[in-house]
Amino acid sequence: MSFDSFADFLAMGRHGLFVWSAYGLFGLVMIVNLALPWLARRRYLQDQARRLRRESQP
Repeated sequence: MSFDSFADFLAMGRHGLFVWSAYGLFGLVMIVNLALPWLARRRYLQDQARRLRRESQP
């Protein structure tokens, strides 16, 4: 499929809103799927460090 201009490419034959929103939603889901485990791991490590400090105090 060839396009005459960049605007035609963005419009995608009047399906641009669906196509680009699908790409945007996919990108958002991928970011969330990467961020949530990373944040949970960070929170877990902070909790464990806090617990170890608390247990090592007399």
